[in-house]
Amino acid sequence: MTSALRRKAAEMASAAAAAQCFSSYSSSPATRFLRQRGGARVLQLSSRRSFCVSAAAGGFDNQNREYVIVGGGNAAGYAARTFVEHGMADGRLCIVSKEPVPPYERPALTKGYLFPPDKKPARLPGFHTCVGSGGQRQTAEWYKENGIEVLYEDPVVAFDGKTQTLKTSSGKILKYGSLIISTGCEASRLPEKIGGKLPGVHYIRDVADADSLVSSLGSAKKVLVIGGGYIGMEVAAAACGWNLDTTIVFPEDHIMPRLFTPSLAKKYEDLYQQNGVKFIKGALIDKLEAGSDGRVSSAVLKDGSVVEADTVVVGIGAKPVVGPFEAVGVNREVGGIEVDSLFRTSVPGIFAIGDVAAFPLKMYNRIARVEHVDHARKSAHHCVETLLTSQTKAYDYLPYFYSRVFEYEGSSRKVWWQFYGDNVGETVEVGNFDPKIATFWIDSDSRLKGVFLESGTSEEFSLLPQLAKSQPIIDKSKLQAAASVEDALEIARSSLQSAASV
Repeated sequence: MTSALRRKAAEMASAAAAAQCFSSYSSSPATRFLRQRGGARVLQLSSRRSFCVSAAAGGFDNQNREYVIVGGGNAAGYAARTFVEHGMADGRLCIVSKEPVPPYERPALTKGYLFPPDKKPARLPGFHTCVGSGGQRQTAEWYKENGIEVLYEDPVVAFDGKTQTLKTSSGKILKYGSLIISTGCEASRLPEKIGGKLPGVHYIRDVADADSLVSSLGSAKKVLVIGGGYIGMEVAAAACGWNLDTTIVFPEDHIMPRLFTPSLAKKYEDLYQQNGVKFIKGALIDKLEAGSDGRVSSAVLKDGSVVEADTVVVGIGAKPVVGPFEAVGVNREVGGIEVDSLFRTSVPGIFAIGDVAAFPLKMYNRIARVEHVDHARKSAHHCVETLLTSQTKAYDYLPYFYSRVFEYEGSSRKVWWQFYGDNVGETVEVGNFDPKIATFWIDSDSRLKGVFLESGTSEEFSLLPQLAKSQPIIDKSKLQAAASVEDALEIARSSLQSAASV
């Protein structure tokens, strides 16, 4: 039977029935309890219940009501793929999104998307999920062919857990059986009173944002990037492809302060400066000023100095989009919707995944939120496996971060680094960045906690997660004496093998 016929049959059965029942993993109040383990709140949910929608349910604005995903980002796309793999999407899954297009690989927006037209920029549909992990490109047609209902440009604005309904910005009332919150994050913004909304001031979170920035870059002369993290580094590198006068300003002592050591940061800063980028460190923005045409023309720093700019890109972080789901349970320390190791919230039948989920980071025994595409993909898969099967295996995530810059045609050097693990303890740096460099984080017990590698081979990069996961005891003095990155990685590999033989 074709997808269309199956859906038609389902609709006819629904119209003839007095009630339509859905089921979801959840628990009654008597069987659900909370307990403390390792300092983290653990939610234990058991049993399975049925939830019935009366014949009047025909009045709801979504035909597919069994499973509803709120949010149309990376995690939603990967969750949809997992539903399809289990044969549970057709006529059952609805995605509610604020975007006009299906889920896509969001990291592309600050990388290939910003390349100038003559340097083969990335464009949709080229990077719809799940091409980022080697999967099928899930275009709008893919969702239709798999019987998935997608409501575009209509974000959820209200939520009622008792009636299991959602309200969208257009006024639609949606019903759900099981709900997956995948609302992600939104860019942190400068206040409007200091110029945060002036024409020419950009934030990057979706395709519309990236399109607006590309339009500005096409006529820009001087670009100011506010923030020295991922967004700042990637946007500044892309601006070099346009041969623009580019300045990065940030309050810290060096770029990427949450990960890079001062020594490592200096290597990258030198590379950026060789490409014409200027740095203003330890500086805060007082206000952005407009020119006679109303467009941003300069930034005034707290020390009174002025930086001219006709295009400003703000990359000062992001915050989880928890509204309108605060009642589900927000973790006040890390932000986001708190979930257990199976991505179940404190409310029966409701899950949260991706950037918005505050989950137990098992290997480091703490609650965390991870704003990264790798976690979005993996959390989506784990959550849907939990929902559709009897899986009870705890999510055991290994933190992973990467960046790729200067990848446009004509670049003198393409840069691609990866980091796995936790950047705690003492560091050992090996290599001269020409082209390779590696940094190892080692704790007081001589255990390897994290490892960073620039310009490695595929085989070398594949070693990193093994090291970070196993955390072998390593001889710091041997690492310090290593003559090359290759030698240092071999020392680490030997430590891994020694640990396995014990």
